[in-house]
Amino acid sequence: MSFWPLIKILPVKTNFRFVDFAIYAGIASIIAAVASLGFTLIPFKGPCGGLNCGIDFRGGTVLEFTTAPKPVDLAAVNRAMEGKDLGDVQVQTFDGETNAMVRFENPPAASADAVKSEVRRAIASELGAVRFTNDSTVGAKVSGELFQKGITALLVAIGMMLIYIWFRFELQFGLGAVVALFHDVILTFGLIAITKMEFSLTTVAAILTIIGYSMNDTVVVFDRLRENLRKYKKMPLREVIDLSINETLSRTIITGLTALLALAGLAIFGGPALFGFSVIMMFGIVLGTYSSIYVAAPVILLWGVKRGEEEVTPIKFGAASRP
Repeated sequence: MSFWPLIKILPVKTNFRFVDFAIYAGIASIIAAVASLGFTLIPFKGPCGGLNCGIDFRGGTVLEFTTAPKPVDLAAVNRAMEGKDLGDVQVQTFDGETNAMVRFENPPAASADAVKSEVRRAIASELGAVRFTNDSTVGAKVSGELFQKGITALLVAIGMMLIYIWFRFELQFGLGAVVALFHDVILTFGLIAITKMEFSLTTVAAILTIIGYSMNDTVVVFDRLRENLRKYKKMPLREVIDLSINETLSRTIITGLTALLALAGLAIFGGPALFGFSVIMMFGIVLGTYSSIYVAAPVILLWGVKRGEEEVTPIKFGAASRP
């Protein structure tokens, strides 16, 4: 297809020496992970530490209403919510411009039903004809349980990935994959903490999706690595790793760019409700590609692998970086 030359920008074959820079990438990853943990855990206050907890984890109320056939005046809704000591109030439309939802925290000393009634009156006073369609309240105890279950879901997902890789490849492959997953999750938490994006059940879903994408990318590299270990029995391990990464690089880039383009469209046109999810996913895809090359593979280099019946002695990074 001579009229579509852009795909030719990607070389068919590359020969990058990724392992030579593994020690520097490892140092950068450790620093970034420690900093991310600091931003996530400090100040240490429940239930989310340094994260900007959403109502799912902090407790609060969601009111949904419609002003059909007229569009919702979001500025008027924000005016109605002013001066009521309702914490971080969030107002957004959904399913078109005639439907909206408002999220707010319940004051500790006030009844949830009384607060909802007051908010309804204030919104109706500003908007006029309005019909409330749904409301839900999440208590502090329930929100704390949701947070614990969300974190548990992340840990269980990582544990299941370890078992899967262990059975499909070898234990050291599984350890490399799990270290890469923890790296991706911790740095993603750091992004959420630094940018003050809302941490909610939607965010947990985004992180679980990142875990799946990162694992998929890692499995592709590991599968080629295992194949090359059988094919090139006398080649040094560092060279086999470089060869395997280079052979899968074009596929990784094309797959990642395709996902990034789709998520960029979602971030631009999906509205506020999907913006945070899209940004976290884009960050996770880039991070997952990086960790497959510079976190998972170097763990294999340090640990060593078996080639048939012969054990390969683990290689140190200092020795691996020398030609």
